[in-house]
Amino acid sequence: MSGIEIGLWSLVGILGLIWLGMHVSIALALVSFIGIWILRDNPQLAARSLSLAARESISSYLFGVVPLFVLMGLVVSRADIGRDTFDVANRAFQRLRGGLGMATVGANAIFAAITGISIASAAVFAKVAVPEMVRIGYSRRFASGVVAGSSILGMMIPPSLLLILYGILSEQSVGRLFIAGIVPGLLLALAFCIGIAVMVRLFPRFTGTPLPLPPTAMPTGTLLLDSANKLLPILALIVLVLGGIYGGIFTPTEAGAIGALGAIIIAVAKRRMGPRTLWQVTIETGHITAAICFLIIAATMYSRFLSFSGLPAFMTGWAVDRELGIYGFILLYCAILIVLGTILDSSSIMLITLPLVLPIASAMQIDLIWFGIITVLAVEIGLLTPPLGLSVYVIKGALNDPRTSLGDVFAGAAPFALIMVAVLGLIIAFPSIAIGLL
Repeated sequence: MSGIEIGLWSLVGILGLIWLGMHVSIALALVSFIGIWILRDNPQLAARSLSLAARESISSYLFGVVPLFVLMGLVVSRADIGRDTFDVANRAFQRLRGGLGMATVGANAIFAAITGISIASAAVFAKVAVPEMVRIGYSRRFASGVVAGSSILGMMIPPSLLLILYGILSEQSVGRLFIAGIVPGLLLALAFCIGIAVMVRLFPRFTGTPLPLPPTAMPTGTLLLDSANKLLPILALIVLVLGGIYGGIFTPTEAGAIGALGAIIIAVAKRRMGPRTLWQVTIETGHITAAICFLIIAATMYSRFLSFSGLPAFMTGWAVDRELGIYGFILLYCAILIVLGTILDSSSIMLITLPLVLPIASAMQIDLIWFGIITVLAVEIGLLTPPLGLSVYVIKGALNDPRTSLGDVFAGAAPFALIMVAVLGLIIAFPSIAIGLL
């Protein structure tokens, strides 16, 4: 077999092993090891490639950003800050029709700016927002769908772990990716709010008919003080982390360290975290970071194997010869990502596809920052689509309510997946939405 054929069969092998239940990092490393062995007829060379990938892929200073932002996100989640943001957002939107759904989107947008993890947002707001929405008359299907859709903001609004992963794999500036994610993330949140307002008015059988919320009995002064007490620490943390990056005061790694420390101080000051909880969060951070380390090591090895096989160069030439053009290539790429999203998780999709498509994007002189925003948004659509919509499964598990089936959550999330496709189309048509702030 030629190198191209071996490279194509490697894709089939990786997908097959993942479908059989093998962890994606092990599947990538195993197929890459066997592939290099076959290509070079030398198992020692394959083993040496694995060793070099393990040493070089995670030894850079930039990689320190991963455990620090993971720690910050977990501390914020454990400190119940998600409920605080929901309370404040609910007060801001309660007079609007569909206001509680909009409050969930707004709270998720704020929560996303200090966690960067969609799954954390899904788990937190499934317990906080869904019961409240059902209590006032929203359907269980719509309430869970609002949480599923808005949880995606955790991977779009910086700091985002997927943007960090893309930056590492593509060797692009994480800070620039964070800046590029601001407007698309806010646009997506606005589109969700508009979508909720439209659905509540036009499709009441789907959304349910919410009862008007009673006015709060809390005096205005006390209400403002309580809102400030809940929101100001969160805003201060956002300004500290993102403002430090955008202002050139911190590198992303330093901002992660400052943010993690700030989150711990806020949690301790609110008396929501003791030494035992902090230790548990630290252990969980280590587990998540170790898993990400293995993924990046395996992806690095897979990239080396592909370069040996010649498949990226072949695919680059094929794409150029077919004269797809930039937009034709991007539309085909997004369609593949969305299809893969029905069977694989977000990080797996990026680890498998990026080593193949980045050389093509570079050859076509596509802005890789813009390309990264498109990639993350297209991949995130898969979190809402069956059969493997990860956010949907997390919400179903967090609710632990037999009255809300998995099909209900998928049906509730479907309109938000369509909204994401529309926003993706806008970002493709108007690249300045993503790169206008750079």
